[in-house]
Amino acid sequence: MLLLTAEPITYFQAIVLGLLQGFSELFPISSLGHSVILPQLLGWNIHQNDDYFITFLIATHLATAIVLFIFFFRDWMRIFAGMWRSLAERQIAPDNHDAKLGWLLVVGTVPAGLLGLLFQDSLRTVFASAQSAAFFLMLNGVMLYGAERLRRRAPVVETSDPVASDQRISGETSYRDAVGIGAAQAIALIPGFSRSGASMAGGLLTGLSNEDAARFSFLLATPIIGAAALLKLPDLFGATGDGVRGQALAASLCSAVTAWFSVRFLVKYFETNRLTPFAIYCFVAGLASSIYLLVK
Repeated sequence: MLLLTAEPITYFQAIVLGLLQGFSELFPISSLGHSVILPQLLGWNIHQNDDYFITFLIATHLATAIVLFIFFFRDWMRIFAGMWRSLAERQIAPDNHDAKLGWLLVVGTVPAGLLGLLFQDSLRTVFASAQSAAFFLMLNGVMLYGAERLRRRAPVVETSDPVASDQRISGETSYRDAVGIGAAQAIALIPGFSRSGASMAGGLLTGLSNEDAARFSFLLATPIIGAAALLKLPDLFGATGDGVRGQALAASLCSAVTAWFSVRFLVKYFETNRLTPFAIYCFVAGLASSIYLLVK
């Protein structure tokens, strides 16, 4: 008789979670929160602090970062060229908007990276339950709604030209603002809070439009998500990756597909729309999940 070894995560579960991660990472609705809550709602024996699951998520995050880099490839090439010019000239010339944007992204990446290294494991351990993730998902909705209410200027329709958007971001965002936006992303270490939601909310509070806040958030996400994933990628090829590598590959491909369509949609969406629908969704979904988990 052939004995089958139980897989820690099935291919069906991997595909579902990969599709979920690809869009929930970029939509301001907390990918980590959904990855914690959904398995419990469906009765899957998957928990956030399982070593194999954290390793599995690394691959999906890396796929998302790669998609973001490819989607904004031309923009990154302009930014790198501008930064190189600033280094060669030993200054950021007034007309070198790409360099200013690039250094803003560097400054914004540092606090998020440091706080992630210091508190990532401890916060995920403390707030690992689906019930706490549902509660913080509700608070994420409150955060998004509050950012729209407290924004520094009224919504305006901007031109969708990426170069013009980058010039607005570099002109309206200070290095102190970039530090604040970067630090705000650290709240996403708590399952239920959204990294993209926190950075978009921070952008609105510093005076950016929805369109520019979303663009800055997506650009800022690329090095942060990519670096965090690459740092832990060796775990996927070590002992903790045993039994999940194939599933991680399948999930990564699914995550890449949904991430690509998500960023295309959101770039257009935020040209004329706000965070409010996502705020309502997060509050309602968090409340419904919390009630269900209490009574099931």
